[in-house]
Amino acid sequence: MILVFIGPPGAGKGTQAKLLSQRMGFLHLSTGDILREAVKKQTPLGIKAKEYMDRGELVPDSLIIALIEENLPEEGGVILDGFPRTLAQAEALDNMLNAKGKELSKVLVFETPDEVLIDRLSGRRVCSNCGAVYHIKYNPPKKEGVCDLCGGNLVQREDDKESVVRNRLEVYRRQTQPLIDFYKKKSIIYKLDAMKGVEDLFSEIEGIIKDGG
Repeated sequence: MILVFIGPPGAGKGTQAKLLSQRMGFLHLSTGDILREAVKKQTPLGIKAKEYMDRGELVPDSLIIALIEENLPEEGGVILDGFPRTLAQAEALDNMLNAKGKELSKVLVFETPDEVLIDRLSGRRVCSNCGAVYHIKYNPPKKEGVCDLCGGNLVQREDDKESVVRNRLEVYRRQTQPLIDFYKKKSIIYKLDAMKGVEDLFSEIEGIIKDGG
């Protein structure tokens, strides 16, 4: 079974993908993780991708598609997280799967109001030393600005600043609507209320997977 997770930054896609990996054996393919790993290992595709990243440019669709194809297993359940992002990528994914005699099973869309996402992301703080993640409202450290685990400084990532988050959400909406329309025509799209608790949301996703999987 091949699933696609679509949702804005901060909607909880990664948390649910991790649970599905642990409990149901799905392989979680995150484009961001795959890119970073390819760059780190200096694979031919990673070296090419790094050239774009170093210039601050988007990695072209053709490279992203090649990376996905390289990492897509022959068997077993797969979650594609962060791919496809555009209509061109969605069409390329269809072609790639068709060539392998496979097809996309279901597309899950995580829906969350923008203001909630802005609150979640702009309040996030990360330890500059060990990478532990906190939230100034929902998971604050014992001492403001200091990591409970290692005493390192807590910082706000550039892409978590409110103005940047708002821009990321705007880009997401602009890119994603055509994608949602594309999958609606195939009748494989399922919309999720990502405001639900983690376990409630997992139960709903589990039900969708088992229904006609």
